[in-house]
Amino acid sequence: MRPDYTVKQQQLLDYLDQQIKQHGRAPSLREAAADLGVSHAAVAQTLKALEQKGAVRREGRYSRNLLLLNRARGIAGSQRWREVPLIGRITAGRPMYAQEEWDGSVVIDAALFPGHDLFALRVKGDSMRNAGILDGDLVICEPRQYARNGEIVVALIDREEATVKRFFLHGDHVELRPENSAYPVLRYTFNEVLVQGKVIGLQRGPASIR
Repeated sequence: MRPDYTVKQQQLLDYLDQQIKQHGRAPSLREAAADLGVSHAAVAQTLKALEQKGAVRREGRYSRNLLLLNRARGIAGSQRWREVPLIGRITAGRPMYAQEEWDGSVVIDAALFPGHDLFALRVKGDSMRNAGILDGDLVICEPRQYARNGEIVVALIDREEATVKRFFLHGDHVELRPENSAYPVLRYTFNEVLVQGKVIGLQRGPASIR
């Protein structure tokens, strides 16, 4: 036990670590209170003290996502790896139909890709080649319905076709720009384009590894 933790704080930390390893998620405050035989308020108070000491971090609007931290205040090994849904396919060439169903999941490093409700998409095509996004890569995306100029986004066109491009907003249209001179710049009216997410990283696909 670390000297700056009380017995109750260490007990809660050990319990949380065990539950995360066993179930893959942190328990709710009510679950923790029932399992430890204490009040909901007592768990909340102890958790707040641990957060102030840098042992845990709560994320999300209602603090439902609880992360255990190591001594360097990084995400503990038991929670470093996480699964995010792989949602169909998109294209980095010409747009193609955006599948809504999940196509499995992919494991990512939570320390490299922090955020909530992340999703992954497999890229088909090479129009974003000069940005380092190659055919077969998995782009890791943060859900967004807006974008800043120059950001690489997943955009839904006419509510049916999805593509990965650089986003630029102009006075009377939206420009989706490829990173490959072999492809044209795409221009749409505001009601033709719906931003679905911002690309925050990628995992190299087997098709692009030589």
